[in-house]
Amino acid sequence: MIRTYLLTALTACLLLTGCGEKQSTDQTKAVNETADTTAVPAPPAPEWAKNATIYEINTRQFSAEGTFKAVEKQLPRLKEMGVDILWLMPIYPISQTNKKGTLGSPYAVADYKAINPDYGTAADLKALVNRAHALGMHVILDWVANHTGRDHVWTREHPDWYTLVNGRMIAPIDPKTGKPTDWTDVIDLNYDNPALRTGMIDAMQYWVREFDVDGYRCDVAGFVPVDFWAQLRPKLDSIKTVFMLSEWEDEPEQFKACFNMNYGWSMHTVMKAIAKGARKAPSIDSLREANQKRFPAWYYQMLFTQNHDENSWNGTLNESFGPAADAMIVLSSTLEGMPLVYNGMESKLDKRLAFFEKDSISWGTYEKAPFFKALLTLKHRNRALWNGLAGGKAQKITTDHDAAIYAFHRQRDNDRVTVVLNLSDKPQTFRLLGEGYEGMYTDVFDHQSLELRPYSSMTLQPWGYRVLTN
Repeated sequence: MIRTYLLTALTACLLLTGCGEKQSTDQTKAVNETADTTAVPAPPAPEWAKNATIYEINTRQFSAEGTFKAVEKQLPRLKEMGVDILWLMPIYPISQTNKKGTLGSPYAVADYKAINPDYGTAADLKALVNRAHALGMHVILDWVANHTGRDHVWTREHPDWYTLVNGRMIAPIDPKTGKPTDWTDVIDLNYDNPALRTGMIDAMQYWVREFDVDGYRCDVAGFVPVDFWAQLRPKLDSIKTVFMLSEWEDEPEQFKACFNMNYGWSMHTVMKAIAKGARKAPSIDSLREANQKRFPAWYYQMLFTQNHDENSWNGTLNESFGPAADAMIVLSSTLEGMPLVYNGMESKLDKRLAFFEKDSISWGTYEKAPFFKALLTLKHRNRALWNGLAGGKAQKITTDHDAAIYAFHRQRDNDRVTVVLNLSDKPQTFRLLGEGYEGMYTDVFDHQSLELRPYSSMTLQPWGYRVLTN
């Protein structure tokens, strides 16, 4: 298996060269085309996922209290805004050995079957899940299958479940390089051990069975062998059909093995580059064409401008996108894929939330909530924007200013959406060319009617946009 190969290479590396420097995986680069996977059936998916949106909750920072109860109080507001899936960052006790900062990383898990007492009790979590379900929402947990914290209960009960070099547990191994990462607060699990696989499946079944959670967002899913995910999926679905999100983009096989959705890292990179002026609008087409070749026909991705990693380590929405931010949110909410809202964006979150310390969101007046509500509600109601094969494929509308203007329409049955964006920092007056998008529309933001015809002329201000629905 891959772990055996990597462990052999790693041992030799440690003995001969002392290598141990970080060789980070660049998930944002395009991946070589792989063998056709379109003939393989898609993994099961819950019916509610077909037009769902997703919202990430950092429980620690979501409120001054930092508890499940505080999250539960906000569920009606999130439901009204159009949120369907609540993704909770890791809720488990945090390992204390080599802990980072004052509070440690939620991704350094100390016990897969326990709750961080800072967040509340098991009863509190059950109440949160039950309330979400009563509102027609769903809850997925963040899961770290590749590694644990250094004082996880398994280090005492099952030390043979870990990757050992010269009898010592080591930091996670990058599967691309065969070398350890510099993640000093966690240690690598050994998927060559069948007992580890059984224990991991049992732990993941636990939360579905005992707390009725609806699936998982799986951290660094590409560090875990694909055949484990294929082994896991039917075990979870035997309890109920779950929704699975892979925090990875480089492994198309994950779609047919387990996952319903993966991260759109490459699209995030392209959008950021366009916002910075480093790329032009046609870069979106190039990426979409590459993805359609390497992923199966049913694929869709989570599209985002912010998440906990981006916000804490790379920059706020304004730092990353500047005046292009709203346009990129519109794009990620209307292209094929599921839009993510990171907690606080609806109140114009303007700071990098500390990752290892308490740093509560300042909620203010939720001034961006109507903007997100317009986009998320449109996704619910208009089948053209539904996920995967349930929605319509985006069809490019050419213009006479394609370097700056990105326009497309999507249609499913009688539902249609046309989106036009100025992805430049200058005003643009242009014409829509081609055909297939003609008709009467209503703008989802100003509610004005508009007829589109071939060669229709339009003017958009820098980073302006129109989202039109029939």
